[in-house]
Amino acid sequence: MTGGRTRQVGILLYPEVEVLDFAGPYEVFTTATRMALRQAPGSAPPFTVCTLAREAGPCRARAGLQVLVDHTLASHPALDVLVVPGGVVSDELSRRGTLAWLARTAPGCELVASVCTGAFLLSAAGLLGPGTAVTTHWEDLEALRTLQPTLEVRDGVRWIDGGRIISAAGISAGIDMSLHLVERLAGRALAERTARQMDFAWTENPT
Repeated sequence: MTGGRTRQVGILLYPEVEVLDFAGPYEVFTTATRMALRQAPGSAPPFTVCTLAREAGPCRARAGLQVLVDHTLASHPALDVLVVPGGVVSDELSRRGTLAWLARTAPGCELVASVCTGAFLLSAAGLLGPGTAVTTHWEDLEALRTLQPTLEVRDGVRWIDGGRIISAAGISAGIDMSLHLVERLAGRALAERTARQMDFAWTENPT
């Protein structure tokens, strides 16, 4: 446990982002804060959470859900934890501004986490060194191996904790991973209370 201060969590959004990829982690970190403050009113919240995107205003996620973005990539608070969700990432992979922002911002974060095909964005931004163990949605494992053959792309796991870089498999696995991050940053008891409050069967073991 490395708690004791408020950590700013930033979740990247972009057109065609997978809804549960970002909404799952958002729910975990905000619920964790609610549970912590319920137990210790007046204490510092363990997490504050914001969404980030290239442009202000609504961002149209996959299947048409529109989400109002909190901050642009050009103007946002300093981040302790960066979450990069997946979705249809083909356009984002060609956006030099997004990749440059990731390459510039991620090194200053305590933790960087991807969900699903968000791992492709970390790879394209040069954030995954040779031999890095990483996972993604089962449909996209081979494509990730092709994109960066030097990676150790694992299948059959819900998430991989590589230290500062953490990756989750498809969609709902991002909730498991985020609960693990709550445990790392604020303690197991809070992670367990959060999972219970969410009525979620937490897969604690990544394998």
